[in-house]
Amino acid sequence: MEETALMTLTRRLILLTAAGAAALTLAACGDRSGGGDPDSVVLHRGNNAEPLSLDPHKAQGVWENNIIGDMFIGLFTEAPDGSPIPGMADTWEISEDGLSWTFTLREAQWSDGEPVTAHDFVFGFRRILNPLTLSEYSKVLYPIRNARNVNFDPENNPPETLGVTALDDRTLRIDLEFPAPYLPGLLTHYTTFPLPAHVVGRFGDAWIQPQNIQTNGAYTLVNWRANDFVHLRRNPNFWDNENVCIDEVFFYPMVDNAAAERRVRNGEMDVNADFAGQNLEFLRQQIPDYVRVHPYMGLTYFSFNTAIEPFNDARVRNALSMAIDREFIVNEIRRSGEDPAYSFVPPTIADYPSTARIRWADLSMDERRARARELLEEAGFGPDNPLRFTFGYRTSGDNPRVAPVVQRDWAEIAPWVRAEIVGAEAQIHYANMRAGDFEVGDGGWIADYNDVYNFLFLGESRSIPMNYSRFTNAEFDERVALANQQLDLEARGRMMAEAEQILLDEQPIMPIHYLVNRALVSPSVTGWVDNANHIHRTRYLCFADQEDAAQ
Repeated sequence: MEETALMTLTRRLILLTAAGAAALTLAACGDRSGGGDPDSVVLHRGNNAEPLSLDPHKAQGVWENNIIGDMFIGLFTEAPDGSPIPGMADTWEISEDGLSWTFTLREAQWSDGEPVTAHDFVFGFRRILNPLTLSEYSKVLYPIRNARNVNFDPENNPPETLGVTALDDRTLRIDLEFPAPYLPGLLTHYTTFPLPAHVVGRFGDAWIQPQNIQTNGAYTLVNWRANDFVHLRRNPNFWDNENVCIDEVFFYPMVDNAAAERRVRNGEMDVNADFAGQNLEFLRQQIPDYVRVHPYMGLTYFSFNTAIEPFNDARVRNALSMAIDREFIVNEIRRSGEDPAYSFVPPTIADYPSTARIRWADLSMDERRARARELLEEAGFGPDNPLRFTFGYRTSGDNPRVAPVVQRDWAEIAPWVRAEIVGAEAQIHYANMRAGDFEVGDGGWIADYNDVYNFLFLGESRSIPMNYSRFTNAEFDERVALANQQLDLEARGRMMAEAEQILLDEQPIMPIHYLVNRALVSPSVTGWVDNANHIHRTRYLCFADQEDAAQ
């Protein structure tokens, strides 16, 4: 829907009066200047939530990755289509056994002009695996030699024993516990980014503050106004700065999808990372050129806290899982083309046979409910011993609409099954899950790289607390470990599928549906490429009028 200049000006004046300085920032979107340099090209992006941290070693969510990945670049980075491409790595060699990767770094600088060196990478890896850093995400680095031991037992495994070595200022070697053909994808993740050792050493945890931070990516941090916006500005010392179009970017924590949709439609934001599924057809009618829907490499799943009763009983877990009408959720609530999930690993993952499946998936809902009641009665529940528990959910996106649906599904097993639903902001909800402060909770997982292990590691006992369920199964752990030793990708995939079947039979986590990524993108924005990772770095984006002016 187009607007006249007068309508746009009127709206901006109203917003300025009503919302003060924050609205001033938003109103700047139309002239691309952000209220500063009139020649500055500014992008306004709706983000999923308020960051808890912009420290790559403290971050947890996709919404934080969206910002951090604009400021820092690792050995590999994402192409516009989300695939891994060389970042700080100029060239690399791999040993015949696949256990050693040696990288030559490109010449690059931090935003203060200091050189980025292999020692900055070593510093970063050692810091995130230092247990005093309290990084929840350090577990994704366990494929690196001795990473787990350094993380869990630093007294007997000093940081020098970690398999990351600076051979000289521009040569870095990474040694692995097992072959990892997916390593380039993992090395795009923010947990692997270099850190400016000279800055962190001086300022400690305050290094991430705008007045202190130095970055090696396309942008650096200007301002972070809590629950309002994060403001980044172009880094003139970025090694590929000449190919960057956007001068400044504002990220807004848009938990309320309805408000985000209005801001995009009103021209106050150029992009929002999500929209409500029930509004898909309306948006396609009103602003069809804005709507983006694409398969996502992830899923929504619920976790049981298996460390507490009665969720340490697989009968209870299976009963509650089979009672959920996944088809109703995707067709009537989500309504964006998602598929119900009867496996934990999405079917789009590379080099994986996708043969593991929940064994009761083909039963009708009536048959499932009847079997669920039988299982709960076998576990000792009934009218004289009702099953009561709390289901925690994220208050973002469609989750508040899904929660009462699954509450009803569980109530239909029997009148003595009662679930209380409690919502919390995503950051708080996930913190509770990691702390084990929940009974049953919803969650989502987006692959950090395209490999089955990035899903199944969430079921390993050593991955607690990212293994929210606290699931511990020696056979599962052993099968995953043996699969990771395989060089033959077909054999590895088959063994991983055997491990996944254990996870599905035990049901410490219940898959609900596979994801699609949804976004609203102004047609004036160029360079946005829909991809399964839903990662869109600002350095690749521009505006059509800017591209026309450059020609």
